[in-house]
Amino acid sequence: MSTVGTAPVILELVGATRVHGEGVRAVRALDEVDLTVRMGELVAVMGPSGSGKSTLLNLAGGLDTPTAGAVRLAGEALSDLDAKGRAALRRRRIGYVFQDLNLIPALTAAENVSLPRELDGVRLRKARREALVALEQVGVGHLADRFPDELSGGQQQRVAIARALVGPRRLVLADEPTGALDSVTGEAVMRVLRARVDAGAAGLLVTHEPRFAAWADRTVFLRDGVLVDSTADDQPEALLAGSGPRHRED
Repeated sequence: MSTVGTAPVILELVGATRVHGEGVRAVRALDEVDLTVRMGELVAVMGPSGSGKSTLLNLAGGLDTPTAGAVRLAGEALSDLDAKGRAALRRRRIGYVFQDLNLIPALTAAENVSLPRELDGVRLRKARREALVALEQVGVGHLADRFPDELSGGQQQRVAIARALVGPRRLVLADEPTGALDSVTGEAVMRVLRARVDAGAAGLLVTHEPRFAAWADRTVFLRDGVLVDSTADDQPEALLAGSGPRHRED
């Protein structure tokens, strides 16, 4: 695993809180979460259903805004940007890997990967070159001209990772990226994600599987919207069940 203690911070949540609804119907989906992710670091997020994992990813990616607190991406406060500005920042800085992949069936692997760059105004030829480099980096460069339905599940997931990391993007937000894969393919995908992080990217990974969380530099646990940061001696099962210590570390 990488050593990242002095690496630049790419993502910072400070007292991030998200409340849905008002009054007696208000639900605190996320409650004063402090979290820092550095370049070269892979952070796994675990917790039971409804613990706030999806809300955390949405705030980290600028898809939602906190009710209180701050979210900073590469030092820039997302709350200072309007919707258009947040969208532009997402395209430049953030890549997403979803469980259902969201590859476009009518586009080849290379076209799926190059599309975000084309939307950013990059010329077609340069966008394709960048896509081919990204596909090579995840081991599927030879499949660039195949369509998604011509690829295995693991190959599709590698294409999705390449799309998430093409161009200048350096933060990967992965929502259960191995959830639809068998164990062998899931391990292969985690190996690719780990290698990209070790090469200088950063990652925030939501997973229910401790064996996949073991690929991360550290694992944080969410329960009822509260972040519980584990130590080497903590037992994940106890933390998730609520019998472990409930604390927040900076």
